[in-house]
Amino acid sequence: MLAELHKTTPEESKEQRLALGILLKAMREDQGLSQRDLADRLSLDYYTFISQLETGRGKIPEHRYGEWAQALGQEPREFVRILLRHYQPTTYKILFDETAA
Repeated sequence: MLAELHKTTPEESKEQRLALGILLKAMREDQGLSQRDLADRLSLDYYTFISQLETGRGKIPEHRYGEWAQALGQEPREFVRILLRHYQPTTYKILFDETAA
């Protein structure tokens, strides 16, 4: 039920971003890319932004989701779904979790 959904705590948000960072790193490595290679593909000024994301200390800007999906060899809709699950777990549950309906 929707009434059972709760607000994500800061600690839960941190854990979600760290889990996503591990997943993003695996996607990058599956493409055979270094952090610098990925930053170049995305025209990022600093490759250290990749490191920040992979350690749960950053967030991909929403307007760049499609570029990131392409750079990591992911289907855009599924990639955004993964991001939503980690960045906005309550919204994800409402949209995709059958038990929340």
